[in-house]
Amino acid sequence: MTPAGEGAGERGRGGNATGPDGIPRPQWMAQVFSNLADEEPEAFARFAPPGEVGRRSAVLMLFGPTEDGGTDVVLTARSRELRSHPGQVSFPGGRVDPTDAGVVDAALREAEEEVGVEPDSVDVVGELPELFLMPSDNSVTPVLGWWPVPGEVRVVDPGEVERVERVRLDELLDPANRFTVAHPSGYRGPGFEAGGLFVWGFTALLLNGAFELAELNVPWDESVERPIPEHVLADWARNR
Repeated sequence: MTPAGEGAGERGRGGNATGPDGIPRPQWMAQVFSNLADEEPEAFARFAPPGEVGRRSAVLMLFGPTEDGGTDVVLTARSRELRSHPGQVSFPGGRVDPTDAGVVDAALREAEEEVGVEPDSVDVVGELPELFLMPSDNSVTPVLGWWPVPGEVRVVDPGEVERVERVRLDELLDPANRFTVAHPSGYRGPGFEAGGLFVWGFTALLLNGAFELAELNVPWDESVERPIPEHVLADWARNR
C-alpha cells in the first residue's frame, strides 16, 4: 500500500492531509491505510497478482462531499459494447499507458477521459494493493482519492462508459441494500444495490474491502443471496 506523499502522487494534489481548498478529506481515509498496514482484507490477499501479468491497469475510487454533509463515490456503468466486463458497474479507470508516469497518473487520466474529472481537482490519498483479474490477465491498482470540490461528472467517452453516478455512501452502507451475489458459475461475493445500480464482482469487492479497512461497515446479513439480474448477466455472458 502507498499513501500519498510516499510516491503515490504523479498527478493531482496528493500528499495534502486536508486536501486542496474545499471540504477536508474525512478521517476514515487515513484509517484505511493504517489498518491496511496491520492486516489486509481477505479479498486483497485472495486476488494478489501471481507475479508477471499481461497488463497493468488502475481505477480511481473517488469519494467526495455531498451538499447535505454526506459522502458519495463516483461509479460508472461500462459500455455494453466492450469486450471486457460489458455493462458492469465499475470505477473510472483503465490500462496504464507507456506515457503515464505510473498508476496514479493512469487512474486520473482515465477518470478525465471517461467522466470529465479534472486531475488537479483530486486529492490523491494513496494506492491500495494490486488485485489480479484472472479472466483478463490484468493487474489492477485501486487509487483512493478525495474530491474536495466536486465538479460535474458526465459521460465523455460513450465507447467506454454508458452511465455515471455519484452514489451516496449511506445508501451503499445500508444493510437493506447489501447482500451476497449468487452467480451461475458458483461465484459468491458481496453485492450492493444503490443509486439505481447493481454492483457486484470486482467493484463490490473493492468497496467492501475499503469499507472494512475504514471501519465504516454496518453489520449486514451475508446469508441473504440475490441472483444477478438477467439483463446484467446477459451482458456478462455475451462474450463468454
